[in-house]
Amino acid sequence: MLILSRKENESVTIGENISIKIISIDKGSVKLGFEAPPNLLILREELKMAVLEENKKSLNIKDDDINKLVAAKKKL
Repeated sequence: MLILSRKENESVTIGENISIKIISIDKGSVKLGFEAPPNLLILREELKMAVLEENKKSLNIKDDDINKLVAAKKKL
């Protein structure tokens, strides 16, 4: 994991076409702005986990099977 310190209005670039900008910092909260291609899905982690849980319920498959699928995808 890369850990960086950034101040308000500073940015981080990922690859050629993704930019993350610190919009504001206030009492333990940071507002981030993302610039990325429209075909790139950007989700908050809690929303990603909620979607994953709903998908698992709808598929009615075991956690171990999901973990195997995730591991296989990471290898791609």
